[in-house]
Amino acid sequence: MTIELHPNFKKSFKKRLAGNPKLVQKFAERLELFKQDPKSALLKNHGLRGTKVGLRAFAITGDIRVVYEQTDSGIVLYDIGTHNQVY
Repeated sequence: MTIELHPNFKKSFKKRLAGNPKLVQKFAERLELFKQDPKSALLKNHGLRGTKVGLRAFAITGDIRVVYEQTDSGIVLYDIGTHNQVY
């Protein structure tokens, strides 16, 4: 599975997480888990509704989420942040 980072994701990651080494580490761990088992209960992977229909999200921590889209060629990560920031 190939994972592509959308420019918006890179900007959000830098702004919201890069200053916190613990969150960066947790992101790396959860992304690895996502690559191995996207349906793991720890990820709380779910489809989105409303204006984000077609996108999915998974949890990094209790409140930090990654919004992504599954495409024919792999996964595109679109956004990362708290529940209120990404939804």
